[in-house]
Amino acid sequence: IAIAINLEGLAGGAAVVGCCVQMLGFAVMSRKDNKIGTIIGVAIGTSMLQFKNVIKKPIIWLPTIIVSAVLGPISTLLFKMETNAIGAGMGTSGLVGQIGTFAVMGYNMKAFLIVLVLQIILPIVLVYTLDLIFRKKGLIVTGDLTI
Repeated sequence: IAIAINLEGLAGGAAVVGCCVQMLGFAVMSRKDNKIGTIIGVAIGTSMLQFKNVIKKPIIWLPTIIVSAVLGPISTLLFKMETNAIGAGMGTSGLVGQIGTFAVMGYNMKAFLIVLVLQIILPIVLVYTLDLIFRKKGLIVTGDLTI
């Protein structure tokens, strides 16, 4: 979709962060239910592997939605993250989102740190934290994210 509508610039930056959150978030959330190969497949392949689980139990989608809604505006308003249309819809799939961001923002330390923090570290840490809260409340249980 991002390519079809030429989603680039700041809007692309928000989109790539949202995609990264979905992919890395579902990978982190599924750590108790899947083997390492499957977790890596979700993280750098496609979060769509979790689609059947989202349909079965939609609340498992909420941690990644919340983090996407928080980090998207932060990435654009505070960090002015930009990417191209190809990177915008790819997230961490094959690291295309990160490559697209570097292609637009430059291969420099500032861009590297922005990508590292907003596309990798914060999605993992924030979704992990919400996942722990949801599990403590019984909203997500072991087996919910089994592929």
